Amino acid sequence: MDTSMARKSIFDWFGEKVEPGQARNVHLAVGESYSSMTVNIQIHVRRAKKDGPVLFVTGALHGDEINGCGAIRQLIQEDNFKITRGAVILIPVLNPPAFERHSRYLPDRRDLNRSFPGFVDGSLASRMAFTIFHEIVMRCNYGIDLHTASVRRTNYPTVRGDLEHAQVHRLAEAFGTEIIVNSKGPKNSFRREACRAACPTIIMEGGEVWKVEPGIVETAVRGIKNVLRELDMLEGRRERPAYQIVIEKTKWIRADRGGFLDFHITPGDIVEKDQPIASNSTILGEDQSTLYAPFNGVVMGMTSLPSISPGEPICNLGKLPKKYSPEKLKRLRSREDGLGQQVLDDLGTNVLVTDPPEEDFR
Repeated sequence: MDTSMARKSIFDWFGEKVEPGQARNVHLAVGESYSSMTVNIQIHVRRAKKDGPVLFVTGALHGDEINGCGAIRQLIQEDNFKITRGAVILIPVLNPPAFERHSRYLPDRRDLNRSFPGFVDGSLASRMAFTIFHEIVMRCNYGIDLHTASVRRTNYPTVRGDLEHAQVHRLAEAFGTEIIVNSKGPKNSFRREACRAACPTIIMEGGEVWKVEPGIVETAVRGIKNVLRELDMLEGRRERPAYQIVIEKTKWIRADRGGFLDFHITPGDIVEKDQPIASNSTILGEDQSTLYAPFNGVVMGMTSLPSISPGEPICNLGKLPKKYSPEKLKRLRSREDGLGQQVLDDLGTNVLVTDPPEEDFR
């Protein structure tokens, strides 16, 4: 990809001028519906009086993932959200056709987040990706993309980014989640292609589809403001977690048998190697098997559906670096009584958790 292509102006949106100190709502046409109606992305542009970086924040790239939509709407509606330099582009719904259908996918069944940077004469997904990429990403210096888990799953808030990129590392650390996952992202994904086009971009994963969860929204809003403060675009001090860990390896733990699960962990839990994760029994409660943690880790995400078949994913574990012991992290976390604990408590209500049988550590 040509990363030297000219940046578009943040000040002129198809004839709509955004003057210094002004906030304006504009729209970007990205296609047509089955009834020939124009499909528009609704955009809020907020510009400071002083020049500086331009940051985009996007939600609902997958149309059923609306926690990010809730966070961005909250920022737009905050009277005291005033940036000191540069500009922010706030987009609650990046994928209107999927959002209208409460679906992850576009009407052509393609995943928009596997279609970037797109082609002007390609598929529906590819054409939308091309317009979004050239009209939004190419106006910006940095990006934040907000996601949730996919259907029937929930995620503990984590930031993901290609940490080999110094500016991505900077944004990821500044955002302020406990867990940062080092990954480039899937091929043709929004954030991966934005980084290739010299627009360092991170994503936050948190919560589940079809919901606007208060703790996840607050985590996202705090993280966006932290990044703006790191870029000297917003007054105030960054809020920092009790600890911050970079995860290099993740593993989905999968069911060995079909049946019904009794969960022994919740999203965000710190687990020790050989700790029971879930017990599998028949519908009538006859014990079948128990799944154990293969290493010391953190539960980054898990299924919210206890009925499973063989091979289905149960939980996504991030492997803790050797220098971090589960005991130490649990002690650090126990001192937290604010947002982090609220998120742990809230996400824990999504699943029924039981204690494993005594002496069930392997």
